[in-house]
Amino acid sequence: MTRIAVVGAGLAGLAAARELAGAGHDVVVLESTGLVGGKVRASEVGGQLVDEGADSMLRRVPWGVDLAASLGMELVSPATGEASLWTDRLRPLPVGTVMGIPTDLAAVRDVVGEVHERDGQPVTEDLSVGALVRSRLGDAVADRLVDPLLGGVYAGRADGLSVRATLPQLWPHLAQHRSLIDAARAARGKPAPGPVFAQTAGSLGLLPRRAAQGLDVRLSCTVRGLARTSTGWRLETGSAAAPCFEDADAVVLAVPAAPAARLLAGHVPTEELAGVSYASIAIVTLVLDGPTPGAGSGYLVPAVTGRTTKAVTFTSRKWDRPGPAVVRASVGRAGEESTLQREDAELVDVVRAELREALGEVPLLTDSRVTRWGGGLPQYAPGHLELVARLRASLPRTLAVAGAAYDGVGVPAVIRSGTEAARQVLGDLQQETRG
Repeated sequence: MTRIAVVGAGLAGLAAARELAGAGHDVVVLESTGLVGGKVRASEVGGQLVDEGADSMLRRVPWGVDLAASLGMELVSPATGEASLWTDRLRPLPVGTVMGIPTDLAAVRDVVGEVHERDGQPVTEDLSVGALVRSRLGDAVADRLVDPLLGGVYAGRADGLSVRATLPQLWPHLAQHRSLIDAARAARGKPAPGPVFAQTAGSLGLLPRRAAQGLDVRLSCTVRGLARTSTGWRLETGSAAAPCFEDADAVVLAVPAAPAARLLAGHVPTEELAGVSYASIAIVTLVLDGPTPGAGSGYLVPAVTGRTTKAVTFTSRKWDRPGPAVVRASVGRAGEESTLQREDAELVDVVRAELREALGEVPLLTDSRVTRWGGGLPQYAPGHLELVARLRASLPRTLAVAGAAYDGVGVPAVIRSGTEAARQVLGDLQQETRG
């Protein structure tokens, strides 16, 4: 039986491990922290089980929903999908856009005012989303629509994020249309029926817990070194004073860019990978003594407003949960690390003050929690996918990388990344067996 090591027990690592174990291999998962799930986890606050990181996944992309189905987990859809945008006041978030890029200028006029499109040359080389949108539709669309929507996913700014990596559905159409709006229409196509998002019943944080069942997962086990041997790989764990070693025929590295670069150093060039930047964020969860405030599922806040909060979710209404009102706010964007230097109590106070500014009277606070994700979300700068392709082309056989650093930050994307990394090393092992 082939021995395979997976480094990292986030959803990418767990998906890889399940794929490898399902193929009949002996798999060990080595996780540096004391929990599985990476940025997908949940815990109680105010007696309610509430997600501390991601709280939903795309239903129309198969990887997440297929994993949940294979684990026998029930999926639920949001009770409401109506969201708002908080600028000078709360306004309905325009529908029919591609991550804020309009397919109909009239539909966004209430948010951005009068807009006229400037045609440009077909796009064939990667650039930032901000540069593209500003050159074609102006600053108002970039700042008030695109930036908050992208920020809600990547915690980054449109001016620093790659079109090709963050808008893959739009990318092929940019080479075919001089009009950005026409390209967005082609990318959007005919919307599929049914809800866009889903959650495993009770909490998305239950998904990695279930995915880890039956796997050999070793928590609080940091991998400090990776060496080539005559038969495969040797992973060094334990302390520097008392190292331990794990031998494997193949390895999947499902960890963020910086630790991956450290482990890969000496095997492949890692300067570009080590240079991938990350944004730090905090999730502020509030439990309130009264009905859920506001309306709809929540609202986004453009960075140009100067507010600390970048997004608010009315969790108890969005997922139609009984019990006290639960509201969660996302704080922190790329380049705003100073915001997160505040104490937990101060962040809670700021979020509550901005909540009252947006909504008016808000029920009294009964409990709260601040979850900090330092270096939580990778920033896909222009050229990111080319960087990833160069890295993967340089990797030796039986060694693969997976996770949010490479192929997308959403739950289905990281599950797919882990699954495909597992399939890659399985193919490598078959080739080596054939000689």
